[in-house]
Amino acid sequence: MTEFDRAIKTGRRLTRDGARAASTALSGGEMLQAAGDVINARLEIMAAGMTDPRKIDLTEMSLMSTEKVEALSASAAAMAKTFGDIGGRLGSGVMTEAGLASRAARSIASASTPAAAMQAQYSYAVGWWSRAAAQMLTLNSAVLKGHADALRPIHKTAVANAKRLKK
Repeated sequence: MTEFDRAIKTGRRLTRDGARAASTALSGGEMLQAAGDVINARLEIMAAGMTDPRKIDLTEMSLMSTEKVEALSASAAAMAKTFGDIGGRLGSGVMTEAGLASRAARSIASASTPAAAMQAQYSYAVGWWSRAAAQMLTLNSAVLKGHADALRPIHKTAVANAKRLKK
């Protein structure tokens, strides 16, 4: 892959990441609005039940806890998966880099001239910088995806509840 192709690929990834971040921010705003609507509707239901116990909606009251637990459990599972994937990616990167550093050290140590040793060291350093930048971009993408995945079940539940309770 040429440097130009790599730059285009990186640009596309950055564009996807930006779009994902924007979409997640919008979902977060929708979720907050829906949560406020749900809280308001449920407070009205609870107030009606306190003034006249025959009017209390026990089904709705029981949903208040179970839906939260389900949505938060799904969110936590999504984050656990994300962190596991990131941990695996970091571990693999460390092992790869250790091998490359070992090869670079051998090249530097076995260089026939000081200039050749400097060239080997320079080549490793430039390669490391490129790999580190690529890894950070990959990790950033994974974190953005994890954030979106973790927000999704909470957003879905809050928006569905707000719609249902709007009656």
